[in-house]
Amino acid sequence: MEFYQTLKCNHLAKVLVVLTWGMLCLRAAECSDDTAGSVDYEAINCRKHTAVLTDFGGKGDGYTSNTEAFRRAISELSKFATDGGAQLIVPPGKWLTGPFNLTSNFTLYIHQDAVILASQDEAEWDLIPPLPSYGRGRDAAGPRFISLIFGTNLTDVVITGGNGTIDGQGQQWWTKFCQGQLNYTRPYLIEIMFSDHVQISNLTLINSPSWNVHPVYSSFVVIKGLTILAPTDSPNTDGIDPDSCSNTRIEDCFIVSGDDCIAVKSGWDEYGIAFGMPTQHLIIRRLTCISPDSAVIALGSEMSGGIQDVRAENITAISSESGVRIKTAIGRGAYVKDVFVKGMTLQTMKYTFWMTGDYGSHPDDHFDPKALPVIQGINFRDVVSKNVTIAGKLVGIKDDTFSGICISNVSIELSEHAKKQPWNCSDIQGVSSQVSPQPCALLPDQKIDCPYPSDKLPVDEIQFQTCAAATYC
Repeated sequence: MEFYQTLKCNHLAKVLVVLTWGMLCLRAAECSDDTAGSVDYEAINCRKHTAVLTDFGGKGDGYTSNTEAFRRAISELSKFATDGGAQLIVPPGKWLTGPFNLTSNFTLYIHQDAVILASQDEAEWDLIPPLPSYGRGRDAAGPRFISLIFGTNLTDVVITGGNGTIDGQGQQWWTKFCQGQLNYTRPYLIEIMFSDHVQISNLTLINSPSWNVHPVYSSFVVIKGLTILAPTDSPNTDGIDPDSCSNTRIEDCFIVSGDDCIAVKSGWDEYGIAFGMPTQHLIIRRLTCISPDSAVIALGSEMSGGIQDVRAENITAISSESGVRIKTAIGRGAYVKDVFVKGMTLQTMKYTFWMTGDYGSHPDDHFDPKALPVIQGINFRDVVSKNVTIAGKLVGIKDDTFSGICISNVSIELSEHAKKQPWNCSDIQGVSSQVSPQPCALLPDQKIDCPYPSDKLPVDEIQFQTCAAATYC
């Protein structure tokens, strides 16, 4: 039986597209009411046209390459961008593929019983230039491998599903990286560049070769309902990395990672300073994280375009290294300011609060030693943290004080192996209120509530529609 053949059973005429290699049926309808079925999903926009990967010769057997099937499908569906857009359904099965590029006014829908398997044939992965705000690949100098699902200069793109799975099959990449056998930076699972109105939602992402989700130089990005899983000893498997993005919303995600669950970035040293695109107006809410060796939310270390107006609330962490960590260094320049965090529940942590002014990795030797970062207006409130080794390590930079730090209504229960000095502070300035154990003298008690913004960001105005992923007869 042909699976998922129509967008809606609404008795409209069929749209038939004949390709040289076969026939693709893109239907706007013609099923009887008693035989029609559908799968609904939420998206920023619905599509007029639909197709299934099998229409383009896709085979979900787990070993046949579907790289060309994905590429043909998206190329053909891009023709409908100005006619209501199109969606590609990935039906149940295991779909081995190399990288493919998305298009505008497009939805990639991954069925709940579908698994996209990333090819382990390195020859399938094209090389692309390094990010201009980084100047080089993150793992190695020079170019980098393209991401599995990639897009650039797009408008209105949706990657979603019924918790369908994308498996990066990262073990061979991790092994090569750790053994120094890679000449180029590892690929990410999903990377969207220079785009606006992007949705990534309701998927399970596992075993990424490196970062999982990387929106960069983009705006109005909604990331929602992701389950991201990687071995906790896997290298650099960050969950979500908003990078030089404006108006981004991350919510209702569960992440187990070998690195930071959320890593907020904006370029690296002199390259990020020159590119000058900050990450700003970022919302993170209802996040659950497990990351024994890294942070729940990291700001930096690549923050040389600036980070401003970050709002995080209702954050849960278990067995993680730190709650919110600011990572910066001499040479980064720019700023991290106006950060607001409320409602963290943390269990079994090394640090509750951590700020680092000596995170000194650099892309090369050409960074400016006079480029000092400004860390200012960092606010934490309503935090419960249990079984903690160190309450806070807040270390700024000499002659570059981290200022405007506010911590209020915080209860930290130290573990039996806790350090004798629960707080370690230097080159910082701020206040505290109702914090236990008592913070260091550089955070005097002022009996105040740290602020949290009450205004609504534009990205929160984005509303979802109920769309039909597919119908079939």
